[in-house]
Amino acid sequence: MHSKELLLEAFDRLPGLVGQVLDGLDEEQLQLRPAGQGNSIAWLVWHMGRVEDAQVASASGLEQVWKAEGFVTRFGLPLADSDTGYGHSSQQVDAVRAPRELLREYYLAVHRQTARVLEGIGDSDLDRVVDRRWDPPVTLGVRLVSILGDCLQHGGQAAYAKGLLAASDSNGA
Repeated sequence: MHSKELLLEAFDRLPGLVGQVLDGLDEEQLQLRPAGQGNSIAWLVWHMGRVEDAQVASASGLEQVWKAEGFVTRFGLPLADSDTGYGHSSQQVDAVRAPRELLREYYLAVHRQTARVLEGIGDSDLDRVVDRRWDPPVTLGVRLVSILGDCLQHGGQAAYAKGLLAASDSNGA
């Protein structure tokens, strides 16, 4: 297996995770915050898409799907167009509201761009430095692994939050 195939296999698991999390939830459930202060499922899925979108686009010299395909306008969030969710306050987390299908559509569009980027890389591309602000500088390979790790973490958090909803429903809460 080549590196590209391994990365595609790993990133191809994310849309299914997003779909499993979003399926069956209404807009109220998407906005619920575990313990009243955790990140909502809507925020987690949106952030997952924004992180992947912004970082893959930057590393590849592409425009973000968020702007290129008009999602920034369709979401209409009271946030800066470049906002990805890093360092959000509680109020900013609450501000991320979107219907399930828009969240799914955005993530799938981001995934398509990521897959196109991954299809076009070779093993030697993974050594290309994409961010010199770190010591050592970050290569494309390291950045892709970082993106994947972040997305898996947030997808898992969203799945856990959905499980909490199901547990509270079964307890009559």
